[in-house]
Amino acid sequence: MKKHSLKKRLLLLPLLIPVLLVLAFLLYAGQYYPADGTALAALNPDDTVSVRKTEYGWLFDGPSDSDALIFYPGAKVEETAYAPLLHRLAAEGMDVCLVKMPFRLAFFGMNRADALLSGYGYSRWYIGGHSLGGAMAAVYAADHGARLSGLVLLAAYPTKPLDDHLRVISVFGSEDGVINREKLEEGDRFFPENTVRHRIEGGNHARFGNYGAQRGDGTAAISAEEQQRQTVELIRQHLLPAS
Repeated sequence: MKKHSLKKRLLLLPLLIPVLLVLAFLLYAGQYYPADGTALAALNPDDTVSVRKTEYGWLFDGPSDSDALIFYPGAKVEETAYAPLLHRLAAEGMDVCLVKMPFRLAFFGMNRADALLSGYGYSRWYIGGHSLGGAMAAVYAADHGARLSGLVLLAAYPTKPLDDHLRVISVFGSEDGVINREKLEEGDRFFPENTVRHRIEGGNHARFGNYGAQRGDGTAAISAEEQQRQTVELIRQHLLPAS
């Protein structure tokens, strides 16, 4: 009787392993960095920027009718944590489609830009993101370069060659303790010649968004507001056409 019971349990083991793996993944994905109060406040519209929830995430609709950025959030970060950065960018002349990712991991939603490129009438499209979101945006840009005008990488790097016509800006913080510096440097070989690379002095990994301290990150010497102000200024200066 005991031998029969053991054999039965052993036969069930291959069925249990996938279930345990799924449960482990859901537990991992369920632990994330939530948006803070400053980020949630930036979801409110003002006289310059309209903010509304959409099927794909959020639209920050500013004065531009021609330029728009599709933004992929970092891994395990609530997408609304980037609202202050993106609200400011929309006010400066580049509307933003903030994409909510499955399980908060851009790896599972890398092609969500497809629907946006077809669904709006902007004449110049850019794609970008933070950390893993930036890496997945870079893969999308490498595969769909003809549909895009540029790429914005925040604490991220490409892993595939990018079209020469793309206008690319790569920004990271001097105190970033999360990004792999070796891979960041290796990614340089995939950039077009006109790529703008910029290190924000005193910035770290997490302060491109508003979600608190990130595990393994360095201590920032500037505020999130200042890091984001510099980031928006760099994007405006190097990607938006002169008015």
